[in-house]
This record gives sequence, structure tokens and C-alpha cells, in this order.
Amino acid sequence: MVVVTPSLVEEAVKASAKLSKLYTLLERDPEVQQYLRAANVMAVSRLLYNDHGVVHSRIVAGCALEMLKILVSRGVVPSVVRDGVGALEDSYVVVLLGAYLHDVGNAVHRTLHHLHGVVLAHDIVKRLLSSVYRDERKVYSLSCEVEHVIFAHDESVRALTVEAGVVKVADGIDMAEGRARIPYKSGKLDIHAISALAIKRVEVEEGAEEPILIKVDMENEAGVFQVEEVLGRKVKTSGLSHLVRVDVYRRGQFFRSITF
Repeated sequence: MVVVTPSLVEEAVKASAKLSKLYTLLERDPEVQQYLRAANVMAVSRLLYNDHGVVHSRIVAGCALEMLKILVSRGVVPSVVRDGVGALEDSYVVVLLGAYLHDVGNAVHRTLHHLHGVVLAHDIVKRLLSSVYRDERKVYSLSCEVEHVIFAHDESVRALTVEAGVVKVADGIDMAEGRARIPYKSGKLDIHAISALAIKRVEVEEGAEEPILIKVDMENEAGVFQVEEVLGRKVKTSGLSHLVRVDVYRRGQFFRSITF
């Protein structure tokens, strides 16, 4: 069992020298960091939405890497491997880059931010991949995979790879303590805000039947709205719906299970 927090990614990247190097580069890259700051200017300062910056990027990256590890341990072959694009380590690289960069498009506009994100990330992804791969063909191939992850993280787009699927689900999982993925306006007491603030803790672990078990602990039943309307919409277009189950708890007591 792992608790969904920003520090989760720091442990996840230790499994590979490539992942560790890329994560360090992402954290220190001035272009990446400025786009994420700009994303929060647009989302938080101008739209009065919740966080879409670097903390969210870290949470989604760590959670997505953890879910990919669980799926691999249960015999699921990542799409990068299955389709002959790369090796298993390459699959983790795609997930890390795609997850960390998935929301940079908010720097342009919330509307179509998944498309803006592909444009902004295009040169960044190639530059970062070139720092750990000498084969240009591998760089180009993996760049396309990362850009698919970014584009497909929106709930309206069907994810066509396992890598895009885990990032998409991870994006929906970042909902604890008001960090819900349906943006709600600060100071506006509507169902989005009430439901988001009801979520107190989210955990991810390997399940008994479905490989990915997500545990959501909430203060009251209002949090179910976030699970069904945010996470549920992500899961349904992730391509992984048959591999995911959500157990909902109310103040630590089991409330109900949800499958998608």
C-alpha cells in the first residue's frame, strides 16, 4: 500500500538510473518549471481553480509509476514493449515524462490544454530523451509515446496505450484534501468544492482480483461525487477499466466498492 503524496515519485524513480536522471532534469529544467508555474497562473490566479502545477505533476508521476509496476507484476505487458517500440525500462520513461508534463498546456489555456500540452512539450521531450538515449530513432519513437500520454490524459480522449492509461488514472486519483481534478472555484461552495474537500486520503495498492485497488477515505458521502465524476470518467477512457477497482471509506470505515 502506498499513500498518494508528492514524495512518492522520489522513491519510484530510484528503480532506474534513467528514471532518476530524467526526474532530476525535469525538476531542474527552467523551461519545464516555468511552464508549470505559468499553468498555475492561468488555472489558479486567473480561473481561480485548484493546483495544476509542479506538485500535481509529482503526485501523478509517482502514482502512475506505482500503478505500472503493479500491472507489470500481474503480467500486463506495457504497450511500448508489446508493440516493439522499446524495452520495459522505456515504458517507465514514457510514463514519467508524460505524467510530469501532462498539464503544461494549462499555461496556454484550460480549454484544449491537452492539445496545447503536446505542442509545448514536443521539443522538451526530445531534448530530455536525448540526454539518456544515444539512438535518435529511439528518441523519436518514445517522443511520440510521451505525446500520446499527454494528449490522451483528457477524459474525452481514449487512451490507446497502457502507459497513457496509468497516467490518466493517476491524474484522476489526485483528489485528496481538495486537490480534485474537476476544478472548483475558490470561495464558491458548490458540489465540486464540497465533494473535493470531503476527500481526506487516497491509497493505491495491488488488489486481489483487479490488479489496481484504489482506496479513498472521505469525511462524508459528498466525496463519492469526485470518485464517480472525476476518477470514473478518467478510468472509463483509460483502457484499464477492467483492471481497476475503487474502495470508498467514510472516516476509515468501509462504505462501498466501485468498478467501472
